[in-house]
Amino acid sequence: RHGKEIPPEFQGEIDQTVLTRITDYTLESSRFGMTESLFDDALLITVIMAGFIPWLAAELYPRFGFIAAGLAFFGVLFFLSWLLGLPFSLYSTFVIEKKYGFSTITFRMWLTDLLKGAAISVVLMGALLAVFLWLLDFTPYWWFWAWLVFSGFQLLMLWLYPVLIAPLFNKFEPVQDEELKKGIIDMMERKGLKVGGIFQIDAGKRSRHTNAYFTGIGKTKRVVLYDTLLHSHPPGEIMAVLAHELAHWTRRHVLKQFALMEIVSLLALSISAWLIRSEQFYSIFGFTHTAAFAGLFFVGVVLKPLSFFFTPVGAAMSRRFERQADSDSCDLTGNADALANAFKRLAKDNLANLYPHPLYAWFYYSHPPLVERIRNIMADCKKAS
Repeated sequence: RHGKEIPPEFQGEIDQTVLTRITDYTLESSRFGMTESLFDDALLITVIMAGFIPWLAAELYPRFGFIAAGLAFFGVLFFLSWLLGLPFSLYSTFVIEKKYGFSTITFRMWLTDLLKGAAISVVLMGALLAVFLWLLDFTPYWWFWAWLVFSGFQLLMLWLYPVLIAPLFNKFEPVQDEELKKGIIDMMERKGLKVGGIFQIDAGKRSRHTNAYFTGIGKTKRVVLYDTLLHSHPPGEIMAVLAHELAHWTRRHVLKQFALMEIVSLLALSISAWLIRSEQFYSIFGFTHTAAFAGLFFVGVVLKPLSFFFTPVGAAMSRRFERQADSDSCDLTGNADALANAFKRLAKDNLANLYPHPLYAWFYYSHPPLVERIRNIMADCKKAS
């Protein structure tokens, strides 16, 4: 309603036609996301009210051992959720994203990605869940050992993802622009950071969205640039964006967020252990007996809405980190205009919302709203100079 005028910071970068497309894309994608969320909630409530979960647990538990019954229980729920989510994925990819010129993926590739993703999830999550169930059946202090296993699993995924999982979906090759590559290496060395490689990926075969990121830990640490970013941004802007990402590493933002996540995980698992031991907890959901693997599922049902109230805390911390990284990018490159122009171009290319409601942005946004962010960049860099 209020986003009818082009912000002064975007004058000359976008016109009224682009601003209208941004508004339309924001509204359509947001409404679709709300519809999908409401459908998920309605489905969960229906499944619980219909007594499907107690019935499923009662059918599986006598036929299998505890661990096998638990794996089958979560396998059935995962498959149903995955199957019912397909229409939403199809509509988002081939209607909304296609309508606004983003989606370039073929149906065959979409289906292949979907099946690959499902297979990886089944293998990795199945293995993690099997360990959780074994610990749950083995020791009353399962929640602490499960936390240690979960923490180790996360670190393992950070290490393996760049070299084992990501290449299953995209082709990684060294950045072909030697001058850009040299500039990135020099910038890294100035901050004492070494990476395992600087790569570009064929993101354009799926979408025209642009991005760049750091990934991995230890020897698998690498810089990844979307080919769409390389085609649409000059080297100076790419360097500024990467300097921003580099600042997250040098300021240990990744480590701080990981530490916070581990504290929250430990708290959640300790609450889970307390709830799973309570017979009243099961009776609330229609059980006449206890089934600890079903208890794990219902713990998720209870804790997910409670996490809503902690969303602003995580969002505020993330926005603070982003502003620090923006400021450090200016210090490292000495070019505030390059970073500001990169964000303007990213906003235009991705049809990013320029007028989020302030309350919504405060509650949910992990990054400062774009107009505010560009103003902060120019103000912080002027102070630094």
